[in-house]
Amino acid sequence: MVEDVRARAVITGRVQGVAYRVETQWAAERIGVSGWVRNRADGSVEAVFEGERPKVEEMLAWCRRGPAPARVTGVDVKWEGYSGEFTGFRIAR
Repeated sequence: MVEDVRARAVITGRVQGVAYRVETQWAAERIGVSGWVRNRADGSVEAVFEGERPKVEEMLAWCRRGPAPARVTGVDVKWEGYSGEFTGFRIAR
């Protein structure tokens, strides 16, 4: 049985103004994880991913690359308790 997990990621670098959030949403839907993504006032992007561990890890690997125009310099990940609260993936404001 595959474990369900939750990860909160803060992505730094050139990640705003490069379609990072919408590309993250598309990747999350393709990979099959739920949660949300949003811009932060400090210029970083924050996301929460829930799902099966291999899928969440695949999503985190995607975040380390991001879309083509992005220049990711760091991804800080905190593992949290799985809640199952999400029904899909959305861009939060």
